[in-house]
Order: sequence, then structure tokens, then C-alpha cells
Amino acid sequence: MEQNMTFNQPILRYEHQELKETTDDYVTEFPITIMVNGEEFATIICSPKNLKELVLGFLASEGVIFKKSDLMQISIDDSKGFAHVELNKKINLKDNKFTQRMISSCCGKSRSFYFNNDALTAKISNSKIKIKPNQILSMMDQLQTESKIFQQTGGLHNAAISDGDMFYEHRADIGRHNALDKLYGYSIQEDIPVRNKVLIFSGRISSEILIKAAKIGVGVILSKSAPTNLAIEIANDLNITAIGFIRDGSFNVYSHPERLEID
Repeated sequence: MEQNMTFNQPILRYEHQELKETTDDYVTEFPITIMVNGEEFATIICSPKNLKELVLGFLASEGVIFKKSDLMQISIDDSKGFAHVELNKKINLKDNKFTQRMISSCCGKSRSFYFNNDALTAKISNSKIKIKPNQILSMMDQLQTESKIFQQTGGLHNAAISDGDMFYEHRADIGRHNALDKLYGYSIQEDIPVRNKVLIFSGRISSEILIKAAKIGVGVILSKSAPTNLAIEIANDLNITAIGFIRDGSFNVYSHPERLEID
């Protein structure tokens, strides 16, 4: 049984020149250690929901698995904070592209600069999707509407995957990478093709987020915030359309505008 995403605790609030006793909601921070074929692979600090999707998406993103059939079984023991993964193949976790590590919820370091397997698993997009301005604005509005725990606590990153029309799936986590891995894991688990899908993200488009999008395989990433210069360089190299500052009926297109369809 998954743990609660939030807790309510007493706090003191300073307001109108005095301290008052009240309560506040805040998000849960939860460590889960991933064991692959009986060996420890990584510990992820995350929000304790959709853990199976998180583990599946993380392993695919790290190049441990490449398809659903690589996986024999995932069992989650959230009472002890372990995910036990059995693969249909043997892998050498001591290979230099796999480094046992802790993935924190902090977003201060770009993993793209630290791990060589990013270069091995990031893909040049061959997406043929076309999206219209009204779809872009609508998808961002829907992400904002779905971000209920963020509105409650202010402590989560939110992400969604959509085709701009009928399909839409939302995930949230204290770690921005985790939110995207949950969507990736969901897509693998449900056999949903991602090539002609769009990622919608609540935070800035940094280089590691752009690389994560490339690993998933989408051709478009949307954000209400700004990109970094390195993210745009990578987006141009990997044929990904990056669109940011989506707010108040406007947005900026930073790379590969050919996917934008203006009536």
C-alpha cells in the first residue's frame, strides 16, 4: 500500500505582526532502493506514489532495460523502501556506465554531465507530430488544473504526456526527473507509443530535462518557464521542439518550429 503524498502538521505562522498556531500541508520525501537481479543499483528520493512506474521509467532511462520484455518482475516493498527487479537477462552493474548512486530530490546538479550513459540512451527524435497554438495553451492549462497537490503544498514538480487531443496522463513528484520517469514507466507499462506525444512540464527546461525528454523519445516539450542555453543547443541537436513561457495566451518557440502548425 502506497504511503501518503502529503502530511498535515502544526506550525507557527507569522502574520499581522504576531505568531499564530495553525497547521500546514507538506509533501512526503521517501527513499526507495532499487535492487536489480539481487544487486543494489540506486536509491531514489521521491514521492511515494506510482513507484512501479518510477522504477520502470528510471531503469529504461538509465539503459538497464530497453523494452518491456526485458523485465521479468517488479515488486515494491514500500514498508521497507525497496523495489526488487528481476530481468530476463544478465547485466553487469559494475560496468562503468552503471554507477551505484543516490539520486536525490535536489535539482542542483545536471546528471547529464556526470553519467556517460546519457549519451548512450538519449535519442534523436523522429517525431512527425504537428501541434497548434490552441493545443499548446490547452495542454498547459490542463497541467495547471491537475497540479492539485502543488497548489496545496507548493512542493512538487508536475509533468504530463499528451497527444494534444484525446490522450493525457499526469504525474507529480518532489524530483523533476522522477515525474518524467513515472510518465516514461507508465508508457512502457501500458505499451503506449511516445514518438508522437508531447511532454508538458511545470519547471524550467534545463539540459538534463531536455536529455530526459530525448531518452523518453518525444519530439516536443512544453514548459511554463524558460529554457537554458545548453538545453536549446541539445534540443537543436536532437531534433526536439522546445516551447517555453507558456502563459497568458502566448509562448516562445526555441527550437525546431516546423512542428508548430499555424492556421
